[in-house]
Parts: sequence; structure tokens; C-alpha cells
Amino acid sequence: MRRIAQPGPAPAARAVSEPCAARPIVVDLPAGARLLDALAALMAREGAEGGSFTLTGGALDPFGYVMPAASPDAAHAAFYSAPHRPPGGGRWERGAVTLGWRGGAPFFHCHGLWREAEGVRRGGHVLPEESVIAAPMRAEGVLLRGARFEAMPDAETGFTLFEPRPGALAAPAPNALALRLRPNQDVTAALSGLARGAGFAQAALPGAVGSLIGARFADGRVTEPFATEVFLAPGPLSAPLRAGLVDMEGGLAEGVLIPGENPVLMTLEAVLLAA
Repeated sequence: MRRIAQPGPAPAARAVSEPCAARPIVVDLPAGARLLDALAALMAREGAEGGSFTLTGGALDPFGYVMPAASPDAAHAAFYSAPHRPPGGGRWERGAVTLGWRGGAPFFHCHGLWREAEGVRRGGHVLPEESVIAAPMRAEGVLLRGARFEAMPDAETGFTLFEPRPGALAAPAPNALALRLRPNQDVTAALSGLARGAGFAQAALPGAVGSLIGARFADGRVTEPFATEVFLAPGPLSAPLRAGLVDMEGGLAEGVLIPGENPVLMTLEAVLLAA
């Protein structure tokens, strides 16, 4: 399996997880607010500490994003491009978002695919501070209590990344696992192992956000550039994982991942829901 050396020490534990209570929700986020503010308002209104969602439809304008890129130095194995701010924004197709906290304030990590005003499809990592909902977007996933995703310095990769931490709100009996996968492990095997360890006879994935070392798809397609920004589609963990991604050369790909052949590059955040 492919492997990319990271600049820092690798902890023996290759995942961080917290049990939590997850409640399904489907909501249309209205136009006029920053995507970050709309998600933060949803979290506050519903008495939650975070969430994991897929986003479909709608538009962002103004819109800022970055793409994966080679690192300019040895401090990181890969990095981000300069920010892109397309005139006319982007018509959103689909993606996923993890809602959590950074520095005591709501924050998110979002990857997706969209079509820009000139008609070109692109993908990448949405900049929370720069992206405004221009047409309503549908958020479908789960809201969390009892655990929350916090932006934490990560010595292995050199980045500040979301990790699950115990929550501050009282929660009913746990029915889910908030998690983060560390680099250089197959995403399918890692998620399946965590579900078994949590005692879930069956589990569902509301969506996930992270990066893979290239990609290998069940239909034979291959993404060779090693740095990608990835989201996973919702569905039962018993079915093959479906992913959408953009690579460091701007290539887009969607499809079913081959189990055992798709290792994590930097991180993958997800919620596993007992089904």
C-alpha cells in the first residue's frame, strides 16, 4: 500500500475517537449568510456541539477555496495552493463538512465539487471565512452531543487538524463514534475496525472529510498525484465507500474505492452511526 512519510513522530494509536450521541437532521441552509454562520446557527439552535453533514445543491458567492499542492519546504508532506476566489462564485454539486470548533468559536472543514461561472468543474477545500451562501444548500447528516471536533496542533503532520474531544453538553446513551484517522492506513479497513471496536453490529457513515494518497477506484481508474482533498459519500459501512476528490494537479474523480488500496494522507474525520 502507498505510504507518504510525515515530518513528525507517528503516535502508536492510529485513530482518535469519542463516543457520542448523534441525531439525524436534514435542513436547507438559507441564502444570505456565510456558510460558517449558517452552520453555527444550526448547531446553537439545535443544542448540539458539532456535526457531520453532506452538502448538496445551492451556490456560494463570494466563494474562497484552496486546492492540494506540493509543500514549499520540509515542514509538511504536502500543502495548500494559494486561495482561489472565482468571479461569480460556484454552483455547488456535492461535498461533506465537519462542524466543530477552533479557538473557542465554531469552525468547519469542508471539501466538495462545484461548477464555476465559466462552466468549469472544480473542487477543493472551502475557506470558512470567505464563503457566502448565494442559493439555499441542503445539509443532511447528524448533530452531536457528548463529543466535539476541536482544531488541535498535530505533531505528526505539522498541521492544525480537527480531532474529537469529550463534549461539554450532557448526552443520552451513545449511538455513534466521532473519529479522526491518522496517516498511512487504509480508510476502509480503519473505519471497519473502529466500528467493530465500538460494538456496532452495523454502522452508517453520514459523510467524511479528509485526504488520501492518490486513489484507486473499483472501475480501474487511478488518481496518481499523491496529494488529494477528499470527501466520502453517506451510506452503510457494509457497502463500498464512495469518494469524490480533487488532486494537486486539479484533476477531479468520483467513484467507489477499492478496499485495502486507499491510505489516508493527512487526516480523515467522520462520524460512525450505529445502524
